[in-house]
Amino acid sequence: MSKRFTLLLGGARAGKSAAAERLGRAPSAGRVLVVATAEAGDDDMRARIARHRADRPTDWATLEEPRALSAAIRNYGGAYDTLILDCVTLWVSNLMLADAAKVDILRETDRLIETYERGTASWIVVSNEVGLGIVPATELGREYRDLLGHVNQRLAARADEAYFLIAGRALALENF
Repeated sequence: MSKRFTLLLGGARAGKSAAAERLGRAPSAGRVLVVATAEAGDDDMRARIARHRADRPTDWATLEEPRALSAAIRNYGGAYDTLILDCVTLWVSNLMLADAAKVDILRETDRLIETYERGTASWIVVSNEVGLGIVPATELGREYRDLLGHVNQRLAARADEAYFLIAGRALALENF
């Protein structure tokens, strides 16, 4: 089976991570690596991370990397058949809060896509769609919404398939 790049988009609690895990449990997924970008900065986030870990099969490997995704993923070489990246939303936030410039984050997105291209594993990438609500009240909120939208567009342009999740249901997104 040839490798595939699958992008799962949606709002908070839309079922993106659960869908990624279902895809990772398919017999064709083989050896799975979960690349987690969350950092446990408070009790709520620690609980969320623990829930995600508990939901995963015990034979899946986990790589926790909040910022340097491309380099970290490259270090794993061809050891896995499927990579689940959960999630781009926090990765972009982590980079912005570390004062990375927009151009650098877009460049890192391109490096991430290049890492996929050079590898042998299928990727399942999770990201939030944050542009459907009201305009954020702060400049930082607007910058984040806009930047994540650009990152998602780059990932979707490369994706072999992209889905929008709502209430645990997926809508296939077509090229336009």
